[in-house]
Amino acid sequence: MRGGWRLRRPRGPVEFASAAVVALAVLVMVIRTVTVSAGALVDVWPALLSLAVLVGAAAVWRVGRAVVGRRRDGVRLAALRITLAEFDAMDDRRFEYALRELLVRDGWTARRVGGGGDQAADVIGDHAVLGRIVVQAKHTRVGGKVGSQVMYAVKGTAGPVHGADHAVVVTNGFFTRDAMNWGDRHTVHWVDRGKLRRWAESGTALHELLMLPARSRSSWFKRAA
Repeated sequence: MRGGWRLRRPRGPVEFASAAVVALAVLVMVIRTVTVSAGALVDVWPALLSLAVLVGAAAVWRVGRAVVGRRRDGVRLAALRITLAEFDAMDDRRFEYALRELLVRDGWTARRVGGGGDQAADVIGDHAVLGRIVVQAKHTRVGGKVGSQVMYAVKGTAGPVHGADHAVVVTNGFFTRDAMNWGDRHTVHWVDRGKLRRWAESGTALHELLMLPARSRSSWFKRAA
């Protein structure tokens, strides 16, 4: 039938009566459905309420646990001290993580990025006032020395690649005289065994130890736009 089915108005007393019966039956069904649903809701309401309370309590417990964990980590990091003997016993990877934790202790948001293709950055930290710092970690055998080549590499990537305001090379050993002089001339800070002791064992903040200035827009190491 073209145009589909269409409802037409009842005609005559018989059709009106039939339509009224159908409407009444539908109304009764709707009322029964609502009544049954309301009864079921009343029956399960205590269970739903208990479930909601349990879910809320679990959420509060998780948040509280996270807060306590952060406080505990903060207390642990604030008291973090690492001895030179502990540094000497580390491998390269653990040395990098230890430097990251020291930066966090000093108020930096730091992450370890060392590995293949790190482009002379093992740890990168950000500070609200001091800006960004790039740390190149050089773990050596006891008495080992770091040469000028490391300084060249850090200078070449700290600002242009990593957008750093400060560049630092840290070792548990020593630097050659040429490396220290070159770093001093070209704003590549260095932390040798003596400075590392003051930073990690004595608890002096790195930015205080190196007298790092606040971030400056005119800094050579300013971030790339």
